[in-house]
Amino acid sequence: MAQLAIAPVLFHLAFPVSNLTETKAYYIEGLGCEPGRENPHCLIMKLYGHQLVAHLTEEPLTPPKSIYPRHFGLIFLAQVDWQNLCDRVVKKGLKFYQPPRTRFANTPLEHQTFFLEDPFHNLIEIKHYRHVEAIFGLRDQRHIGDTPLVSASQP
Repeated sequence: MAQLAIAPVLFHLAFPVSNLTETKAYYIEGLGCEPGRENPHCLIMKLYGHQLVAHLTEEPLTPPKSIYPRHFGLIFLAQVDWQNLCDRVVKKGLKFYQPPRTRFANTPLEHQTFFLEDPFHNLIEIKHYRHVEAIFGLRDQRHIGDTPLVSASQP
């Protein structure tokens, strides 16, 4: 079913943090988010036009074992914008979970990517596809991320 044409839509993501001061340092000073509303329990930020909401939690936040299954991020349509953010990350000394690299080189799915890990173990992927149609299209291609392909005959 085709989606109806509508006015632009913004993405919203809420995620856990254990310290709002560290959140501001990482996301605002580091990644360049714009600060929004704030109270003692949460902080709203603008990341390239989208809304991030950091919610304070007392639950233990543990490091991930892998980038799967949970991470969030941005897809830049212009390679120069991807590179500019990568350069900012290096300049600000943010921690790479996985350094910049090219995935699926010389295929229709080729893209540049890097993963960051914030101070609360949330993983952020920043990528740029060489071929814009790979973002949502190319349905004949089976690779998604680094996960191995599973055939329908396997249990």
